[in-house]
Order: sequence, then structure tokens, then C-alpha cells
Amino acid sequence: MKRLILRIVDLFYPLFRRFISLQTFRYAACGGGNTVLDIILFRFFEQYFAGFGVVHAAGMAFKPHNAAFIAAFFITFPTGFYLSRYVVFPESTVRGRIQLIRYFLLVLACVALNYLFLNLFIVQFNIEPTVAKILTSVIVVTFSYLSQKHFTFKVRKLKIHKDDHF
Repeated sequence: MKRLILRIVDLFYPLFRRFISLQTFRYAACGGGNTVLDIILFRFFEQYFAGFGVVHAAGMAFKPHNAAFIAAFFITFPTGFYLSRYVVFPESTVRGRIQLIRYFLLVLACVALNYLFLNLFIVQFNIEPTVAKILTSVIVVTFSYLSQKHFTFKVRKLKIHKDDHF
């Protein structure tokens, strides 16, 4: 599956080679695909849950847009991790277990940002939920890429001292 995804993504890279690095392009393609999936799922679940008014689950009550966000999250979290780990940042020197923990922490931060911005845009600015989700995604994806590159899937550089001889 990894090879197929890389072939498809890398097929379009020559069109963007002059503007961005291969890694950034792969992140944009994989993250963009996962984000589009997230938005489609959000839209589907939001319309579905809208008929309930308030969604009751696990002893809690959720507004339809918050329930839709959570439902979509359970699908796009593992998809995003595997795409990041195996397609975008395969050269990472961080161990897989540590990557998963860091990715989870980053996702928690992204969940908080999603919740904050969705409610800000929908409740405070009265923006239509799908448009609010798109605006929120732009902000959160930018934060996520920078965090993944420099924290979750970073590459440790070997330190070479001037006394070392090869």
C-alpha cells in the first residue's frame, strides 16, 4: 500500500518541484487527502447528527458539529499517523512507539485547536459548519506540519567532531 501511495503522490511532484521539497509535497498530498476525508466525514456525520439536536454518547451531550468532529476523528487519526510515518517521514530516527506517543500528543493539541476554532467560527461568528471546518483545517494543518517535522518525526543529525576521522 505504501508503494502504491508513493507512486501516485510522486507522479505529480514534478509539477511542484520548483516550489516545494518532496517531503513537503508528500505531506501536502497525504495530509490534504486525509483532510479532505475528514471534511467529507464531518459533513456526513454533521448532517446525520443534526436530526438529533443534541447527541448523547458515553454519558455526555454533544452539539451535532462536535459529535461529527469526534466521529470523523476516529477514522482520520490512524489514517493520518500511518501516512505520516510511512509516506511523509519514513527517514525519521525516532522509534515507532515514541512517534505514536508524540503524534497522539500533537493530535490532542490539534483536537483542542479544532474544538476552539470550530466553536469560535460557528458559535461566535455564525459561519456555516462546513465552511468553519475548512477554515479551521487550514489553521490546524499548518500547525500540525511544523510540529510533525520538528518534533514527532524529526531526524536526528549525527554530530561530527573535528577530531573524528573517517
